[in-house]
Amino acid sequence: MPKKHKKEMIQSPKGMHDMLFGDIRYLEKILERAREISEFYGFLPIRTPHLEQAELFLRPLGETSEVVEKEMYTLRTKGGDLLALRPEGTAPVARAYFENGMISLPQPVKLYYEGSFFRHEKPQRGRFREFRQFGLEILGGDDPVLDALIIKICFLILKEVGFKNIMVNINSIGDKECRPAYKKELVNYYRKKFNYLCKDCKRKLKDNPLRLLDCKEPGCVELKAQAPQMIEHLCDACKTHFKSVLEFLDEGQIPYLLDNYLVRGFDYYGRTVFEIFLEEENKKKEADNKKTDADAENSAKIALAGGGRYDELATILGAKSLPAVGASLGLERLIHEMKRLGIAPKSHPENKVFLIHIGPAAKKRSFNLMEELRKEGIPVGESISRDNLKNQLNIAAKTGAKLALILGQKEAMDGTILIRYMDEGAQESILQTKLVEKIKAHLKKK
Repeated sequence: MPKKHKKEMIQSPKGMHDMLFGDIRYLEKILERAREISEFYGFLPIRTPHLEQAELFLRPLGETSEVVEKEMYTLRTKGGDLLALRPEGTAPVARAYFENGMISLPQPVKLYYEGSFFRHEKPQRGRFREFRQFGLEILGGDDPVLDALIIKICFLILKEVGFKNIMVNINSIGDKECRPAYKKELVNYYRKKFNYLCKDCKRKLKDNPLRLLDCKEPGCVELKAQAPQMIEHLCDACKTHFKSVLEFLDEGQIPYLLDNYLVRGFDYYGRTVFEIFLEEENKKKEADNKKTDADAENSAKIALAGGGRYDELATILGAKSLPAVGASLGLERLIHEMKRLGIAPKSHPENKVFLIHIGPAAKKRSFNLMEELRKEGIPVGESISRDNLKNQLNIAAKTGAKLALILGQKEAMDGTILIRYMDEGAQESILQTKLVEKIKAHLKKK
């Protein structure tokens, strides 16, 4: 008889990952700080669908962007619609702004969101194909103080989570008035260096020369050092805007570094762009550029947050002009760095009380007693599926419980309960009606 092949256990798709309770404690700490700070500054929550019309991303991200060319997950519905799993959060929020009539609200409208996004990119340190972000968007305002406010909130979230030595890398990439002249000069510069460009940059030179400044290939990084700078080509309006943003950052004592070659990966950005790194990462920049490809993959700079102004996005989507600015924080990246730097996750209440039962009647009484204690705000540990007294006491000791509440058949019938004081080894019997009072008095003394 032919041998039956053992079926292999189904694994998660490449680049997708489970987030277990340990990491979720880190995630909760980040999100609690992010929500609290955002709401204090007037931001309101929004949730957009995971699936959107693909055109929502094809237009504003740019057909030559990495995301559109290589990374976007798309599908055809039975009705023939081309949908995409959202690769980023800004375009969906802009769509929702117009679709839900937010233009009639007092402007600007401040929104924040959190959730999963999807890109079919190479999984590596801090990067996954399903990844989580916390994002902020301000729609309907062109004042430079809004750019500074977005940066400030990102800075505050990172600081209050526990990060130190945070540095904002910032640049202005101009607007549709002054950027074309700069692009022309950039193309002229790179045409003279064409043979030294990587394959991708050679292809992008004609359609999207700004993307060459974002290339991580060592040869292209070297060429960038002598490339023309946008800051020298800004029109008066963009210069004034950028100067004002920097003055607000100075006022807020937010450390920043002018990065004349910083660009963002999507076509809709204009004027202010920024990324936030740990300062130690900035110092490693030159050393990392000299490493091998394998080294670079493990040690390359990873932005903890990034964003910028996108006044042109709405018109690209076919709506009326709408000045806007926003940012996002990569949550898996933050968790990775929190672990590396020893930043503690969210703490959860210790179960200083452990409920133990012996016998069927006691188990039934325990089933309800747990809820009575929860309503009184007393965190309680239990192992209600176990029946052995010794096993339950061992678990209580391992969890660091100060009190063990022991219900036997007798106690279940006569309405009493044994309290064992784990540190002293002593125990006493009391009425169940006095239990809450006794526990609270004992824990208060401790």
